[in-house]
Amino acid sequence: MQKVDFDNGSIMNNIIRTALPMLVAQVISLLYSVVDRIYIGRIDGHGTQALGAIGLCFPVIMVITGFTNMFGLGGAPLFSIGLGKNDRKKACDVLNTAFRLEVITGVILMVLGELSASRILSVFGATADELFFSVPYIRIYLIGTVFTMVATGMNPYINAQGYATVGMKSVLIGAVSNIVLDPVFIFVLDLGVKGAAVATVISQCFSMLFVMKFLLRSGNEFQVRFHDFFALPYAKEIASLGLSPFVMQCTNSLVSVACNSVLMKTGGTLYVSVMTIISSVRQILDTPIMAVTEGTSPTISFNYGAGRPEKVRKAITIMTVTAILYTCLMWIVIEQFPLLFIKIFSDDPDFQQLALRPLHLYFFAFVFQAFQYSGQTTFKALNKKKQAIFFSLFRKVIMVVPLTYLLPYAFHLGTDGVFMAEPVSNVIGGLACFITMAVTIIPEPKRMRRKTKK
Repeated sequence: MQKVDFDNGSIMNNIIRTALPMLVAQVISLLYSVVDRIYIGRIDGHGTQALGAIGLCFPVIMVITGFTNMFGLGGAPLFSIGLGKNDRKKACDVLNTAFRLEVITGVILMVLGELSASRILSVFGATADELFFSVPYIRIYLIGTVFTMVATGMNPYINAQGYATVGMKSVLIGAVSNIVLDPVFIFVLDLGVKGAAVATVISQCFSMLFVMKFLLRSGNEFQVRFHDFFALPYAKEIASLGLSPFVMQCTNSLVSVACNSVLMKTGGTLYVSVMTIISSVRQILDTPIMAVTEGTSPTISFNYGAGRPEKVRKAITIMTVTAILYTCLMWIVIEQFPLLFIKIFSDDPDFQQLALRPLHLYFFAFVFQAFQYSGQTTFKALNKKKQAIFFSLFRKVIMVVPLTYLLPYAFHLGTDGVFMAEPVSNVIGGLACFITMAVTIIPEPKRMRRKTKK
């Protein structure tokens, strides 16, 4: 089992060896949700309506992902910094605290979700027709909450140890299972939307079992321990650093609610289905940039903990340049071949034409995502909690949500205004985050160097 050597390997090599398996893992991870939507969109007679109804479940799923990332992405930098300082005990305690938090929170979210699914979805704008599809889907999906949170939330700790291919395999197992089981449950067993949820839960269970097998193996220095299960020594540090990815996901949920609500009033269910497709395309295009930034994070954290300022700066530079080049390329592709993305989810020609303009509007300033992700990842990797949380809130809560209401109503842009809110916030929020990071973090290596000399 090959391991990335963060202590001695070159910066570029470490980033590539961490980011590439992570990229594969995240691309495969998309198949959990994207394959569901591809099949659901082709259910005979009501595929488009079912697709819109499932889109109304996104905010709930995003909240679960938010908590998963809070304890996973929030604790992993602490784990890596501990490894960089050769504090093995702290690293092990951080990992175990994160595991317990994932399990406990997963159980709580599952129970709360099952008890209030109908009411939550009604608040999100679901009518009786949408509830017919969305309630059964989300209730079945919630059964696998603990599976999802453990499988996804513990992967950053596996990657931080240098075993990026193990993390990739855990996602591969679940995704392949989902691809195989989806058509069986949806079409062969004629369970429709409910079948998609059943296939997802079973697949998530397989992923979790693989992750737990690795974390419990006897040769692993950082094992999951079950004794003293409710001991959470680093819970506060993990949660405070994890607030940034948590806020990012929860604000995504808030944005989704706002968009669906305004679209239902200004355009109807069809435009909610359009937003569901655009959100799916966004997930596809975001995946490589997330792999690059999250794949760079362990290298930044480890070298920061080890007191190697030049390597920290070099890692940030490589990450930022790669992200900018990628987003520029993807913007060109989506501008030239928009139908290529829409046809993945719908074979209705009229619906495809309806989705073209919103797609162009939404991705108009996609390149500025590179600045947001690079700045956000750097703040998180260096344990800069306040900055990471602020810029998560700034772009979504302060920018996108108000614009989602102002542009359609105050500026009379209708449905166009909903899709324009994202590029406007990308430009302002992305630049604000990156410029602040550059001004505050670039001098950091100099301070580290002076401290090392003393």
